[in-house]
Amino acid sequence: MTTDRPADAPPSEDRSSFDWEARFQADDAPWERQGVHPALIDWIDSGVLKLGQTVLTPGCGRSEEPVFLAQQGLSVIATDIAPSAIAWQKARFESAGVSAQAIETDALAWRPDTPVDVLYEQTFLCAIHPRKRDAYEAMAHACLKPGGLLLALFMQKSEQGGPPYGCGLDAMRALFAEDRWRWPEAEARPYPHGGLNGKAELGMVLTRI
Repeated sequence: MTTDRPADAPPSEDRSSFDWEARFQADDAPWERQGVHPALIDWIDSGVLKLGQTVLTPGCGRSEEPVFLAQQGLSVIATDIAPSAIAWQKARFESAGVSAQAIETDALAWRPDTPVDVLYEQTFLCAIHPRKRDAYEAMAHACLKPGGLLLALFMQKSEQGGPPYGCGLDAMRALFAEDRWRWPEAEARPYPHGGLNGKAELGMVLTRI
């Protein structure tokens, strides 16, 4: 599967070896929201997320969502390549008294033993170089059971380069093709990101075919 290179990914630029661990160690992580993402609250309130579902959060970083989801009664698997991020998640699980998995691994290569119900996307797709987007789509499709949900948050930006890299809807529709994903009829809801100068993430729920 191939997709056209987005306009925000010039061929000369390659952040595939971006040192996420160094950024966490330096506490230089402007992509981190304060608190739980409002889109996740909306998805819980609207019944998209349900008690007992298994939720994967790839590239979880130090986000609050994994522990929050576990507190809502969902079975949570969080993956990240940065050791300090996984240590942070494990400490949060322990302090909150919840049972959840935090796995240090290449989130694009890792696969669960059993496909999950939901994949929650938060600042992972926009963090990786666009050359790796095919690998992301393959990971998401393989990790989700048929009928499983991808809770997508597509970063919108006009500037070239990254991270974060822009995830325009034309590029996303090419990446998450209709023979493998069912797109919602409703328009995406924008969620401005205060830590990234108000750049909007478009919240959408895609269904794995």
